[in-house]
Amino acid sequence: MNQKLAIIGAGNLATRVALELHNKGVEIIQVYSRTVTSALTLARLIGCNYVTKTEKITPEADIYLISVSDMAMSNLLSDVKFNNKIVAHTAGSIPMDDLKRFSTNYGVFYPLQTFSKFRDVNFSRIPFCIEANNKENEDILVDLASLLSKDVRIINSEQRKQLHLAAVFVSNFTNHMYAIAGEIVQDKDIPFDILKPLISETASKIKSMTPRAAQTGPAMRKDQNIIQEHLTMLNNQPKLKKLYSFVSDSIHEFHKLPKQ
Repeated sequence: MNQKLAIIGAGNLATRVALELHNKGVEIIQVYSRTVTSALTLARLIGCNYVTKTEKITPEADIYLISVSDMAMSNLLSDVKFNNKIVAHTAGSIPMDDLKRFSTNYGVFYPLQTFSKFRDVNFSRIPFCIEANNKENEDILVDLASLLSKDVRIINSEQRKQLHLAAVFVSNFTNHMYAIAGEIVQDKDIPFDILKPLISETASKIKSMTPRAAQTGPAMRKDQNIIQEHLTMLNNQPKLKKLYSFVSDSIHEFHKLPKQ
């Protein structure tokens, strides 16, 4: 591609996407972050200019990828002169049309994945969800995503919002359960590593089974003896006890429903 990019944001997603685009030969001419350390770190990695003030964001880019918090986006973008170049955000839950007041050319460039700033990830398998306000912009964003991934899809704002909700369940909530489990075993001097084969098998099963079919455990069986024993063990942790009870009830009720 011969378009010049500017990256607005230097967090986990922005860093991984910027590095991957740079490695694919895309010209990134500037990085913006409100913190010098984040902006400078990413700019050095991809060999470009950086700024920490919105009024300094370059007007020379062809595409602006916006990767900042949902709350910060509106206030931040209002200070930038985009000159009707393509402005695309990378958020899961923000409607595309929220960008229309900043440019006549806008869209969404959303990779459906969890990112950590300095952890490599295989981009070729990441679904990229693309949306744009016209076919020309859609084609440009599809071409850009196709440099990174073999899985590029046209997904509208309502679909993407549902996807983001589902992603919170399968990624963020699941990882929180790992963190809780880590605290439980650590309390008895058991290393978290002992749980990793179970975590791997649980994730692997849904490659060949539906999540409904893969479900096991006392909650699905409504094994009250084990459930009550676990709840008793959590008497000194009322929030975890409430969480265990709520999730167990949810699992049992879910498996009473007819299969879709």
